[in-house]
Amino acid sequence: MYMSIPSLFLTPQGRRAADREQVLIYPQDDCMPLAQLISAAQLQQRLDEPDLLILDCRFALEDLTYGQRSYGEGHIPGAQFADLERDLSGPIHKGITGRHPLPEPAQLLQGLREWGLNNHSEVVLYDDGPGAFAARAWWLLAWLGKREGVYLLDGGLKAWREAGGALTQNLPTPTPGAFSGKADTHLVISAAQLQQRLGDQQMTLLDARGLPRFRGEVEPIDPVAGHIPGAQCAAFTDNLDSDGHFLSAEQLRQRFASQLSERPASELVAYCGSGVTACHNLFALCLAGYPLAPLYAGSWSEWITDPSRPVATGD
Repeated sequence: MYMSIPSLFLTPQGRRAADREQVLIYPQDDCMPLAQLISAAQLQQRLDEPDLLILDCRFALEDLTYGQRSYGEGHIPGAQFADLERDLSGPIHKGITGRHPLPEPAQLLQGLREWGLNNHSEVVLYDDGPGAFAARAWWLLAWLGKREGVYLLDGGLKAWREAGGALTQNLPTPTPGAFSGKADTHLVISAAQLQQRLGDQQMTLLDARGLPRFRGEVEPIDPVAGHIPGAQCAAFTDNLDSDGHFLSAEQLRQRFASQLSERPASELVAYCGSGVTACHNLFALCLAGYPLAPLYAGSWSEWITDPSRPVATGD
């Protein structure tokens, strides 16, 4: 399907195609694509727009204060800080949940409104890594029904700096918003539901962790190594090029088509270590034109809390 798209909303590859007045995209339906990217140059042009919400999602597993500290040292003008564990996750219940359980919808809604989110707001999300934490925020917004006008900063903070973007220590003073979202239960699959589907030949189960962790050769974070039986390794970092920008829609489509094989995209399920990097795969799948698939939010760190659940190693 061909349609015209404002160049403001396109990746560098898309802008080159837009110069020819039309660009090939893979929409899920007739509305704006769910997954959208914005370049650093495009964001620089939009910083003064009203009702633009920018969230800095920086985080480090090995240093839980890194994100807040880095934000305080310098962030994109107007950005507010969203902490993975405080804002984008719920409380951990040892032996029951994974490392980053989903937040309660009401709690998440309150936080989003305090940041100034309205139903018609435009949202830009970024971090300073490959984009996994920004993608988690993107997925949470989609989960609550905010599915238009939400962008990941392509290339993250590195691309912003390379484009000459300014950083500030000034803290914004947002006007509370009135976003009216509701959690979509169809976007989440539980451990029990997933376990019942193991062996389903129509299901494609994608694990976003790197191959050594998937195989069970190493496990630096969780107490048990391996993967959920029947899963395929789809390392989320493979969604990016060598500069940290997302691959083109066509490249991503080829990547995931090979893993889907002849199975329907509607039967795909994504997971990772704790429900974070899987969101990166879900974003990339949507960029490629596939529908938003369910997330096993508890992921590997929840799966292994019950020793009766099966574990596989190797390929």
